[in-house]
Amino acid sequence: MSSANEYNDKTALSYLGLPPDHSPSPATEPLVFLSQHLRQLPPHLLLYFSSVTTPRQRSSLALVRNRRYKYTASSPSELGFSEAKHEWPMLWEGRERRGLDEGQEEKEWAERNFLDGGKKQAVGKLGALLAEMEEEREADRVRMIRRAAAQDDFVPEEDEESSDEEMEEEIPPEEPESAEEAQAMFLRRVRERFIYGLLPTDIYDKVDWDDSWDEDDRDAEDRWFDEDDDE
Repeated sequence: MSSANEYNDKTALSYLGLPPDHSPSPATEPLVFLSQHLRQLPPHLLLYFSSVTTPRQRSSLALVRNRRYKYTASSPSELGFSEAKHEWPMLWEGRERRGLDEGQEEKEWAERNFLDGGKKQAVGKLGALLAEMEEEREADRVRMIRRAAAQDDFVPEEDEESSDEEMEEEIPPEEPESAEEAQAMFLRRVRERFIYGLLPTDIYDKVDWDDSWDEDDRDAEDRWFDEDDDE
């Protein structure tokens, strides 16, 4: 099976019929090169640019943001509530209930399957124990993620200055009034961070280079993204 490592900047140039010394160079100016030739390259060659650009850098390209927007609008399971809450727990404001869903699943499994449903009293105790253990395991996982995130966010005094954009990202979200609002706010946060390349995920490779998300007749959201580039 082919991999991105098999391709390089010369492969893309050769495919397009461009000379090796073409400017902009896909190796030294990948974003400029992509802005000119993204639509012309097939996905298997575009994978090269995953190794020389970051998802956040590629969000500067309106076409890439449009593709990501279309992907989020398709309600993919990867960005659904259950999977996103497990994958990016630091974005979920309902952290105090972390592990309860997983614990309930363990309890239900014991009640349904253990000993073919026999000895219900013993099974009930086992289910409760499994649920408690799963809740604790999940709580430990979140604590580890929070510690890692805190270490990653540490900035030495001489590097305290940050851009307005970075400061805006650090502003805590408004406190939701209900569980439904908390879930909606979380999903909106996940979608926005995905579009702008801020989620730690490998989904970008399959979305950024997939022209099936392109449309000739772009909607209002697409036009908004282009207008954002002109500001």
